[in-house]
Amino acid sequence: MKVLGYVRVSTPEQANNGDSLDTQRQQITGYAMMKGWQVAELFVDGGVSGSVPLADRPQGQRLLEAVKPGDVIVTARLDRAFRSASDALTTLEEFKDQGVALHMIDLGGDVCGNGISKLVFTILSAVAENERDRIRERIRDVKRHLAARGIFGGGKRPFGFDVVDGRLVPNAKEQVALARMLELRKQKESLRQISRTIAEEFELPQLPAVTIKRILDRAAGP
Repeated sequence: MKVLGYVRVSTPEQANNGDSLDTQRQQITGYAMMKGWQVAELFVDGGVSGSVPLADRPQGQRLLEAVKPGDVIVTARLDRAFRSASDALTTLEEFKDQGVALHMIDLGGDVCGNGISKLVFTILSAVAENERDRIRERIRDVKRHLAARGIFGGGKRPFGFDVVDGRLVPNAKEQVALARMLELRKQKESLRQISRTIAEEFELPQLPAVTIKRILDRAAGP
């Protein structure tokens, strides 16, 4: 049996500062000592967002490749390891099938061991997913506020605007196209038809229906 630890922080600042990483390391090491174990290897993902699935993180992938039946994985907190309830529960089932024990210190120990552990794991996974949804909503609200002030908040350039010196400047052609999209939507045209019409009338690339919806939702405001 090998004991493997996993730690993660979200931002490069946290990763460089090291406080959060060191805290997680100490928690995992202390927990293992209480169990009479020695941590064989610690997998550290520094500056990796929790929205990235465990299997897609550099060290998370290494961990999953390294773990064998009978091994134990220890992590300090639920939200350090998983991005969502579905991600957590899918991985939990895989660990159980492989005979791998997953100990989460904030949940009191082995979450693969019995029905009560799984119930707590399921509930807290859903709570963590809800919290990330709330964070994403706050980020979207901030970006909308900045856009209303003509400030570019990062990410993909919004349709209808160009980015000049960090500010949003209306793109004349796309603004006319946007007005036409809104007009067609009021006429109950489908998103696919709107996409085709805009591409034909304005000689623009045909956009996916989901992109048209996002543009219209942004134009309609909160």
